[in-house]
Amino acid sequence: MCIICDRIKLIKEGNNPYFVKELETGYVVIGDHQHFKGYSLFLCKKHVVELFDLAPEFRSKYLEEMVMVSEAVRNAFGAEKMNYESLGNGDAHLHWHLFPRVSGDIDGYGNNGKGPVWCYPLEKMYSDDNRPTDDELQEMKEALSKELDVLMKR
Repeated sequence: MCIICDRIKLIKEGNNPYFVKELETGYVVIGDHQHFKGYSLFLCKKHVVELFDLAPEFRSKYLEEMVMVSEAVRNAFGAEKMNYESLGNGDAHLHWHLFPRVSGDIDGYGNNGKGPVWCYPLEKMYSDDNRPTDDELQEMKEALSKELDVLMKR
């Protein structure tokens, strides 16, 4: 079974605590681990593996919405730079990882603190210490939802 489809099923059932907002082509969620505060994902509603698997009109809308989500993440969490990743080697369902970056967020782990998120040790990034509390998660969801609402009105 697809882990992304499982997460979407939880959203539809009202049981995904990380869910922020449904858009036309996908679902916005806060990441389970928050070393990079505001780390979010945009999950495609369609179960496809690659961007080129989407019909052109849907693909254009999906990419447009992903850019809007990224801008909302930047605004909500004060990113100096956004990192975008669509990997799918582990979870073969189209989705974007949106990492808000700030100076010093990986200092001491290579490239003078300016490398990709994967320069940070995975065991630290995915540590339970990086899981938001219920209150932190609620605050993050509200901040991101508010920014999405602003951008959707443009």
